[in-house]
Amino acid sequence: MPKRHLHHSKYLHLVYVATDFILIFLISLFAFLTYYRPSGMTGDALTSSLLYCTGISALSVLVLFLTRIYKMLTTNVGLLEALEMIIVTAAVQIVGIFVIALVPQLPNFKDFVFVWVLAAGLTSVTLPGTRFLWRLINLAANLHAKRKEGVRTLVIGAGSAAKIVVDESRKNKDNHNNIVVFVDDDINKIGGMFASLPIKGPISKVGEVIDYFEIEEVIIAIANLSQERLQEILGYLDACDVRVRRLPLISEMEGPNDTRIVDVNLDELLCREPVKLDNTKVTDMLHGKTVMVTGAGGSIGSELTRQIFHTHPSTLVLFDIYENSTYDIQQELRRYMRDEGIKDVNLVTLIGSTYNAERVEQVMKRYRPDYIYHAAAYKHVPLMEDSPAEAIRTNVIGTYNVARLADKYGVKKMVLVSTDKAVRPTNVMGATKRFAETIIQYFSDHSKNTAYAAVRFGNVLGSNGSVVPLFKKQIEAGGPITLTHKDIIRYFMTIPEAVSLILQCGLFANGGEIFILDMGKPVKIVNLAEKLIRQAGLVPYKDIDIVEVGLRPGEKLFEELLLDREHQQKTENDKIYVEEKEAIYPIEDEIVEISKAFHMDEVDDIRNLLASIIKTYTPTPNN
Repeated sequence: MPKRHLHHSKYLHLVYVATDFILIFLISLFAFLTYYRPSGMTGDALTSSLLYCTGISALSVLVLFLTRIYKMLTTNVGLLEALEMIIVTAAVQIVGIFVIALVPQLPNFKDFVFVWVLAAGLTSVTLPGTRFLWRLINLAANLHAKRKEGVRTLVIGAGSAAKIVVDESRKNKDNHNNIVVFVDDDINKIGGMFASLPIKGPISKVGEVIDYFEIEEVIIAIANLSQERLQEILGYLDACDVRVRRLPLISEMEGPNDTRIVDVNLDELLCREPVKLDNTKVTDMLHGKTVMVTGAGGSIGSELTRQIFHTHPSTLVLFDIYENSTYDIQQELRRYMRDEGIKDVNLVTLIGSTYNAERVEQVMKRYRPDYIYHAAAYKHVPLMEDSPAEAIRTNVIGTYNVARLADKYGVKKMVLVSTDKAVRPTNVMGATKRFAETIIQYFSDHSKNTAYAAVRFGNVLGSNGSVVPLFKKQIEAGGPITLTHKDIIRYFMTIPEAVSLILQCGLFANGGEIFILDMGKPVKIVNLAEKLIRQAGLVPYKDIDIVEVGLRPGEKLFEELLLDREHQQKTENDKIYVEEKEAIYPIEDEIVEISKAFHMDEVDDIRNLLASIIKTYTPTPNN
């Protein structure tokens, strides 16, 4: 704490000590004067009364100091604190009864009871009252300031959880919420008052209440709120230009006294339930084995390493060409190992490229992985349109190298991380990933050692290059948010969900499957942009504009996860499907043919070469 704050605190303590001394003295003197009446108090009695008043005041202040009453913050005084002060003060006054016997000029013991009861009663009320007075003054000042400058706030819920929000708003000067109304479903509460503020309802009509009271922020404060109910309430708020926050759910609480008010997270903003997958069998599969992750420093690769690490493999090999992010995940896992005392995992971090066959073979020959999760890939659609040869080098040749060597060195399973853009691709990135899926299926048919599979999923929230970090940066810069097209839709999942899916599919893999997650309904990107703006406490199209800049080269309005949903097959997990296999043809000639791209100068020639091999690929014209 800065020195000036310490001096300020000590100064306040001295003020309270002096105030308490004077109050107790005056109250005790008042009790004596009431007993004697001014005309009946002799000189000796007056002197003794003054001595007694001085002594009892000093004793009271001393005891209050020793019981740390002066450490009490006046802004937090409540019933318990007031009761503590009453008990301490009464105890001191009891001592005064025995002091009376030592002062013969004062009333006898029996008559002194009147003086003591009056003095003790007034003292016990007055001392806590001064603390409450300061609290009321601070509260009035805060409420006055918030009515002028505070964020007009609606609280959903009018019960015990809402009381936490009210207390936080009123006692914390750094809290800028000016609560003006509550909304609840309880018909016994609707139309009543809570914390001197009106209760409206039901919650399904919250949009009308927001408009009427000109609300800027909504705080969801319902005890024992379930995820399902939270999603329903967020749906009511979907079209409202307000920021939404909430108290933590029980499962998120950091302790029994957790009173944080937190932002609604991205899953909740999308109004979708996180996909929860049971990875118990995955742990059984990977525990004590050697596992290799390519692209280990990327968004998906780093989360793969985290989740695989927690299965306690004997050796975990992190392989990536980019050293910075790979170093970050290495250090993160090392810190965790040190903090948790984990010694049964051999963490190996290696730099190299999957299109360098000699380097990949060197790693596999030395570590002999049991399982490989192949996440190394170029994924940025516009960049790959301009550098198609590099997309082919990493996404195609790199996958071919890993798949071929997995068979050579007896890897049990290899799982390719693919994308929904591989379905009827219109861009180089999607076409190269479709080629990579073909490679996986080819080796699955020809390998006697390795089970191969690919995992196809949509966009990953929060990953490097995804729209969410981009939109947040644009909001921080004051806008506008740029959209390629206002009708564009995408499937979304979180990074942990995607990785959990990949690990599950590795469990199910028997040979050549392309696994697809049931991702529910797609999301309109413009709606996501509007929600992120509201979450920042701003109003879309007023504070932050959203402008359309046109589709990027190779970009679709919507992505598909399956070529033909009528022919998909369910797995043991009802969230995971398998695409029906197509006829597999030899790819060795195609690998030789596609390698010609490295010697071509014209981007269009490379795209056409890729299209001649991947028949479902339709290059975007005029790029």
